[in-house]
Amino acid sequence: MKLINIGFGNIVFANRVIAMVSPESAPVKRIIQESREKGNLIDATQGRRTRAVIIMDSDHIVLSASQPETIAGRVDKELAEEINTNDDAEE
Repeated sequence: MKLINIGFGNIVFANRVIAMVSPESAPVKRIIQESREKGNLIDATQGRRTRAVIIMDSDHIVLSASQPETIAGRVDKELAEEINTNDDAEE
């Protein structure tokens, strides 16, 4: 089970993430509004500006104040560390 830090101590399960997108486009704004109306919106921005919208496989939408690139970089860093750990264990 992989966890992703999405900022300010908030974490999501990596295997449940479908997409991370910018909140700027009209379709994404519509997705946010529809999710808010259905009660499936999770606001993890801590009152800051939304910079990433994370779409989960459970139909939940998570708002984050971190950039999508920053969050993706954290995932890549964790994967690289795991690969290095596995390589060391095999030797």
